[in-house]
Amino acid sequence: MTSSVRDFYDALAADYHLIFPDWDASMARQATALNGLVRARLGAGPHQVLDCSCGIGTQAIGLARVGHQVVGSDLSPAAVTRAAAEAASRGVGLPVTVADMRALPYRAAAFDVVVCADNSLPHLLTADDVRTALAGMRRVLRDDGLLVLSVRDYDGIRAARPASTPPQVSTTAQGRVITFQLWHWREDGERYDLEHFQLVPGEGGGWEVRVRRTAYWALTRGELSAAVSDSGFTEVSWHEPGDSGFYQPVLTARRGRPAPDSGKD
Repeated sequence: MTSSVRDFYDALAADYHLIFPDWDASMARQATALNGLVRARLGAGPHQVLDCSCGIGTQAIGLARVGHQVVGSDLSPAAVTRAAAEAASRGVGLPVTVADMRALPYRAAAFDVVVCADNSLPHLLTADDVRTALAGMRRVLRDDGLLVLSVRDYDGIRAARPASTPPQVSTTAQGRVITFQLWHWREDGERYDLEHFQLVPGEGGGWEVRVRRTAYWALTRGELSAAVSDSGFTEVSWHEPGDSGFYQPVLTARRGRPAPDSGKD
């Protein structure tokens, strides 16, 4: 049922913007929301930001456009290639790297902020992989740096176990594009295999159907908060869409400063 996460995003990279009715408007709204969370905790900046699941640049480009120094990394070569090109076309620089979030290739304490948005962390299907990724994010953050994660609202989803998402419609020069998902829940009731469908205008008035497959772990707020705390972060907080303006629940946490050296052995 599933394919690798890299294959999923490589296949989706050219069409990812079609998920949004207006991708540039979505970039601007999300940047406003995330920038507000960052400024409230770290000050106006600009800040050194790593988007470690940047995809085609939805959050990274927006944050760069409001003045932050942003680096993007992602598992998908096709996605980061497009992210860099889209950033350049909008007049901002976005250095990108192909990297697994479990093995970030950056020096320790290199960033003020690490962003992992768009429900990216739940692609990791085991507790060990989640811990490895969070430990790496903490390593590349400076003392007192900020972690920003966004995930689907899985508390309710785990209880309801929906089989699909409502269709989303965007309009292109060629006509309307319809995007929806089918979810196939595994026996554990926590993980699901996803089929991502896009119906795009085809020749002769018909439809071309594009299908990509991947998997997720529906981590609840409590589970993710515990994993973040266990990884050495402090000040773990959740921000709901109605308060933050971001379209998903957002978790923020601080790397924390090391305890002062007491001078004792």
